[in-house]
Amino acid sequence: MGIFDFLKKKEQALPSILPGEIYEAASLELKDIIAPGALKISPRQLNLGEKIARTFFVVSYPRYLNDNWFSPVINLDKVFDIAIHVHPIDTSTILRTFQKKVAEVQSQISMREDKGLVRDPKLDTAYQDLEQLRDSLQQAQEKLFEVGLYVTLYGSTEEELTKLETEIKTMLDARLVYLKPALFQQEQGFISTVPLGDDQLLVHNKLNTSPLSSIFPFVSFDLTSDKGILYGINRHNASLVLFDRFSLENYNSITFAKSGSGKSYATKLEILRTLMFDADVIVIDPEREYEHLAEVTGGKYFNISLNSEHHINPFDLPPTREGESAADVLRSNIINLVGLFRIMLGGLSPEEDALIDRAITETYALKDITPDSDFSKMSAPLMSDFEMVLSGMDGSTSLVQKLSKYTKGTWSGFINQPSNVNINDRFIVFSVRDMEDELKPVAMYIVMHFIWNAIRQNLRKRLLVIDEAWWMMKSEDTASFLLSLAKRGRKYFLGLATITQDVDDFLRSPYGLPILTNSSIQMLLKQSPTSIERIKEVFSLTDEEKYLLLESDVGEGIFFVGLKHVAIKIIASYTEDQIITSDPSQLLAIKKAKKEFLAQGGDSGTPLN
Repeated sequence: MGIFDFLKKKEQALPSILPGEIYEAASLELKDIIAPGALKISPRQLNLGEKIARTFFVVSYPRYLNDNWFSPVINLDKVFDIAIHVHPIDTSTILRTFQKKVAEVQSQISMREDKGLVRDPKLDTAYQDLEQLRDSLQQAQEKLFEVGLYVTLYGSTEEELTKLETEIKTMLDARLVYLKPALFQQEQGFISTVPLGDDQLLVHNKLNTSPLSSIFPFVSFDLTSDKGILYGINRHNASLVLFDRFSLENYNSITFAKSGSGKSYATKLEILRTLMFDADVIVIDPEREYEHLAEVTGGKYFNISLNSEHHINPFDLPPTREGESAADVLRSNIINLVGLFRIMLGGLSPEEDALIDRAITETYALKDITPDSDFSKMSAPLMSDFEMVLSGMDGSTSLVQKLSKYTKGTWSGFINQPSNVNINDRFIVFSVRDMEDELKPVAMYIVMHFIWNAIRQNLRKRLLVIDEAWWMMKSEDTASFLLSLAKRGRKYFLGLATITQDVDDFLRSPYGLPILTNSSIQMLLKQSPTSIERIKEVFSLTDEEKYLLLESDVGEGIFFVGLKHVAIKIIASYTEDQIITSDPSQLLAIKKAKKEFLAQGGDSGTPLN
């Protein structure tokens, strides 16, 4: 049957409409949609309207076929059709053929031995293969099939089609699988690859069950599990990217993306879905992007700034947990405080480091807090207490001068106050947007230590989100502490989600790469040309993946879990989108709707969806 006969046969099942009647009837039939505007058959290809199609068949296979050898072709991000036609062969018939073939090969081997010729490895291998296959067929362990494997490629131009042909042939040639074009049979080849089950090309190879199973077509890259939250849609096959980070080897993730690529949107979507699965979420927010989310979900929002009513005293001590001693807790907090002062004072010499360490110990002792005391009910000292102790030590003049701005100057309201923050809630956001840039690393360090102490005190499933983490990488102490969270968090059921847009600053730090390697989940969204080469090197991306990241739309990228990765698209429902959006126009519309709602007597505590 020719292709014109084929199209005519398909058309018979549909009502006929003459040219021009579509407009008059004001309707469109199925045949009007699927039929090309023109059709031309040539020896090497078909011209289907604006597209060119070219069909190939597999002419030979190697002796062994590895599992999933065909998956690189199936997962190629190109337009093509694959048809696998499998025709079973009667086992009794093929066994009689095998008997003759085995006898023939055995006879050739015997003749060579009689003539004293050197053993022919090809004959020996053929004899062993035939015997092994014959035994498997007789024992019903295998069956034999006539298999036709056809591929139809599509392109807008001949150059595009030839490039795709070369790419696929190269991939298969490397596996000793050879393709040939269906010369003067393009019509039959095209019909053989459309989903009709009509094998008109009839170019077959005999394959038994094992190698045939290696061509199994449903092997596209997939990243999903049977539980967890929805991260997005697999752009290749529209499957769900579904994972529970708390079931992986560690619970950490890292997201790299340029500004405006949707990284905060994706993070807020994960937070919203994580809250549904009995997990607490804590966010360090440098740009005040999570305030609306905290309001809608009933979480707590703390604005950390010089004029804020919320304060955290860095001298606070966590209660001792079971298996810990008071001395260990005190020693650990002293070490953390030395790191804090290193950031606050712009670095410390070895002498100043030792002086600060001794002053912290004496400041605690001033409040009767020693390694041997029970400090669970004692009041922690303040920064002004530390300044008083430090000022009484020799060689501390310059340190006291630098410290005075934190105790008496403009910044005293931020750090020289007792703590009044309670984070016993499902969703907590600490915003540092209104904090001066010079103080942001200090604020983030203090907040992170406060969170860490709370996490160690009460063991629960938690997700800690550090947005714009490149701020943390500016200081060695904050970067070092971030790495320690990534390494130690698993023991306390903590997942660390690190998000950054400044890839170079993050990876340039000696702590950047270790944080990356300690993250089971990695997400790359749209990248800038200035950082793509570094990303390609670190993640061992192919050129195609590199250009995919450069050309991705908002909310699109590559999702890594372990050694596997897929192209992902972040998708939210309408209600989720209204809650997590960062679009200023949408936020203004939501605020306007809320004002109207309240003006009409609505309850201010009722969240707007």
